[in-house]
Amino acid sequence: MTSIPATMTAIGIASPGGPEMLVPQERPVPQPGEGEILVKVAAAGVNRPDVIQRKGLYPPPPGVTDIPGLEIAGTVAGCGPGVERWRSGDHVTALVSGGGYAQYCVAHETHALPIPGGLTTAEAAAVPETFFTVWHNVFERGGLKAGETLLVHGGSSGIGTIAIQLAKAFGARVITTAGSSEKCDACRRLGADVAINYKTEDFVLLTKSATGGGGAEVILDMVGGDYIERNYEAAAVEGRIVQIAFQGSPRANVDFRRIMLKRLHHTGSTLRSRSVPDKGAIARAVEHCVWPLIAAGKVRPVMDNIFPFREAAKAHARMESSVHIGKIVLGM
Repeated sequence: MTSIPATMTAIGIASPGGPEMLVPQERPVPQPGEGEILVKVAAAGVNRPDVIQRKGLYPPPPGVTDIPGLEIAGTVAGCGPGVERWRSGDHVTALVSGGGYAQYCVAHETHALPIPGGLTTAEAAAVPETFFTVWHNVFERGGLKAGETLLVHGGSSGIGTIAIQLAKAFGARVITTAGSSEKCDACRRLGADVAINYKTEDFVLLTKSATGGGGAEVILDMVGGDYIERNYEAAAVEGRIVQIAFQGSPRANVDFRRIMLKRLHHTGSTLRSRSVPDKGAIARAVEHCVWPLIAAGKVRPVMDNIFPFREAAKAHARMESSVHIGKIVLGM
C-alpha cells in the first residue's frame, strides 16, 4: 500500500441543507480493517438516501464515515488482514455503508463483486444499491414468482428500472407507475406490461383492470403515506407489499381489515444498517442469480447522467428535480 497517498479529496456535507452544501474536502485516506478492501474509486452511484443524509435526516450508522455514497466501482488498492477473495489491481463494484463520494473508499470484501462483463465502470457503480435492494425485497422478501404480477411504484427511478427488468427476466408481469408520459414510455421500453401515469390515472383501478380484477401479487413501494391503503386495495389475495422507503409520509390512516380479508403480508427493509453477514448473503445471491443476466445482456442499469465528481451538487439537484430516468452517477 506504499503508493497510496495519506490524504484524498472527498465530497463532504458542509452542513445540513441544499445541494450546494456538498463541497470538496481534503480527508485522510481510510485504512481497511479486518476483512476489508480499500478501493480506488472510479465512479460512485447517487441515491435518494444520499439526498436525505445531506438534508440531515438520515445520519450514517455508528462508526460509519459522514462522507455520503453507498455504491462504488473501481480498483482494489489494498487489502486488510484476512481478505481472501481480492488482490490489489482487481476491478470491483461494491456496496458500502458510506464514503463513496471520495477518491478512496473502504468496503467489506464480501460486499464487493467483480464488475460484470460488458459494463463500463460508471454502469458498474450504478449496480450495487439498486440490484441488492431489488433482489432482496422483490424476490427474497416478496417472493415474486414467474407468472405473478409485480406492481412497482416509481418505475423510472434507479430502483424501478431494475425491478422492471429483473421481474421480466424471471417471467413475471409488470405494472408500474411513473409521473409523466415520457417516463411511462421509458418503462414500457424496459418491458413493463402496463405503465400508469399516477398524476392523471388511478393505479388501483388500472392494476385491477390489468389483472382481471385479481390485483398484483407483489407490490414494491417507496412512497408510503396514502399509498399504503391504496396498495392494500391493489393487492391480490395473499399479496405481498414490500416497503423500501417513504418519499411521502411514514404515517398513514389505514383500514387494516384488508390485511385480514385478503391475507396480505406487509413487510419492509432497509439495506444500510443491515449486518455485514446479511449484506454478504445478499451479495452472494445477486452474484449467483443476477450476474449471469447482466453478462448475457438481458439486464443492465439505465443511465441518466454521469456528473464529474466535483459536481456532486448538480447531481443531487437533478435527482431532487425528479426529471431523471434511471441512475445518476459521479465519475472520477
